[in-house]
Amino acid sequence: MSAGYGIGAVAVISTLTLALGALGLRMSRRTTSDFLVASRSVSPLTNASAIGGEYLSAASFLGVAGLILAYGVDMLWYPVGYAAGYLLLLVLVAAPLRRSGAYTIPDFAQERLQGRQIRRVASAFVVLIGWLYAVPQLQGAGLTIRTVTGAPRWVGAVLVAVLVTGAVAAGGMRSITVVQAFQYWVKLTAITVPVAFLLIAWRADGAPSASAPTPPTFARQTVTQVRSDTRIDVPVALTVTLAGRVDGQRVDGPRRLPVGSYTIGAGSRLTFPAGAAAPHLHTLRVTDNATWASPLHGVREHPLYAVWSLIIATFLGTMGLPHVLVRFYTNPDGQQARRTTLLVLVLLGSFYLMPTIYGALGRLYAPDLLLTGNTDSVVLILPSRLVPGVVGQLLGALVTAGAFAAFLSTTSGLVVSVAGVLVTDVLRGPVRSLRRATLVAGAVPLALTLAVFLRGEGLPIGEVVGLAFAVAASSFCPLLVLGIWWRGLTEAGALAGIGVGGGLAAAAVLATIAGWTPGGWPSALLAQPAAWTVPVAFAVMVGVSRATSGRRPPDVGRFMTRMHAPEQLRLRAARR
Repeated sequence: MSAGYGIGAVAVISTLTLALGALGLRMSRRTTSDFLVASRSVSPLTNASAIGGEYLSAASFLGVAGLILAYGVDMLWYPVGYAAGYLLLLVLVAAPLRRSGAYTIPDFAQERLQGRQIRRVASAFVVLIGWLYAVPQLQGAGLTIRTVTGAPRWVGAVLVAVLVTGAVAAGGMRSITVVQAFQYWVKLTAITVPVAFLLIAWRADGAPSASAPTPPTFARQTVTQVRSDTRIDVPVALTVTLAGRVDGQRVDGPRRLPVGSYTIGAGSRLTFPAGAAAPHLHTLRVTDNATWASPLHGVREHPLYAVWSLIIATFLGTMGLPHVLVRFYTNPDGQQARRTTLLVLVLLGSFYLMPTIYGALGRLYAPDLLLTGNTDSVVLILPSRLVPGVVGQLLGALVTAGAFAAFLSTTSGLVVSVAGVLVTDVLRGPVRSLRRATLVAGAVPLALTLAVFLRGEGLPIGEVVGLAFAVAASSFCPLLVLGIWWRGLTEAGALAGIGVGGGLAAAAVLATIAGWTPGGWPSALLAQPAAWTVPVAFAVMVGVSRATSGRRPPDVGRFMTRMHAPEQLRLRAARR
């Protein structure tokens, strides 16, 4: 795609974001309630669109397709889990949480358990999950800007951080709601319209299949460049034209590469002929399309465990994501919160049909990404690669606009939720303090992202977001489920459960991001911790609560009645 089209797309979506943010600012009342929960006056359709806008993040727009391209059908559990998590949220959490009258998760924890310590711990995990989730958004922004313009990755990360921090500091939740609702429809359009053209091109090419028992091959002559020293595996001998280094030796011209592993030097340029089998990163275990199209065949070590752990993380992690939960505080009442969740299920289901198509077509028409490891960029490059001329360039620009909308909307929701906790539990000040909290909430993930860029490419975007889901599932999911449905929960039990389950999940996530992979079962347990950290969190929370049953809050019955009584009884919380 031409850099001019890409820059234009980013400029348009950024301008519209600022314009809509200014409109929301004019609607804002400049109060704490308006900043944090839009004065609890958002309609179900607007709220559902805004939730879709912030929930469909870099992992959804870029990461899911990239994971499917690289690892195959087992990665379909990511979009299934992302959408199905809202079904559990609808059944277990949405309406009671809204009726609780809280502004944030720490608010809910303190009011339900009548303790300051649980509030502090919950606040710490809100900030941890928010920043962990924000880093892949900024990574995706950097990847997008580099893919479409060639600029350094830090440019995209800084641009998104500045835009989001400015918009949130100016208008808070009221302003961001307007922006995110618009951005959902931008993303749906941006990912759906090109699919029609891609499928037409695929049919015109004879509708080749990506399930044959052979490695992916280049449909046409392809030129690619590696940015850093890269270890690759060659599954089928081929001749490549190379300008650079192979295993430390300079090569300028054709080079025969027998089956084996090679190190390609940084900056090397490779030209593959049409029909050649594509090499792939040494770390990728899926070497042929038949394996790619079959479940539980070599995608990870201990693949059955990895899939089940992924399912647990995505199904249960949704209800523990702070930027998702804060949206249900903006509904007028519990009934509207349920309607919002139903609409979200429809909107998410419509979107998640599309990344699968990009991942499968990428296996056919962008196998060079398996060599460079930039599989997250498959959504960005396919339109201009399959559709010739200006139409392909325009489709590429549309996808770029949608991707940038994903980074902006999700990061906005995360910054709002983290800033809300910082201002209520750290700064404890008026609206002026909200602005300072917003700056901190945006600056820290930007610094972490820039540190990731210094270390190299980092983990795939979808995997990092999946790790954030694992921490959320191991901490806030038990707190909310037991806090809403079991009157026996005590502050000591909640503290122990979050500390043990959430702490173990966070340690596993940090070890994975740091690249500590000892191999075998330890690696599998660290890379996908939810299957063991979630049961541990529930067990510890229940066990300690039973052991401290004499310390239940005295008014727990009244709080439980408030959460579960129908709206018609008008048992309202003191805080509206």
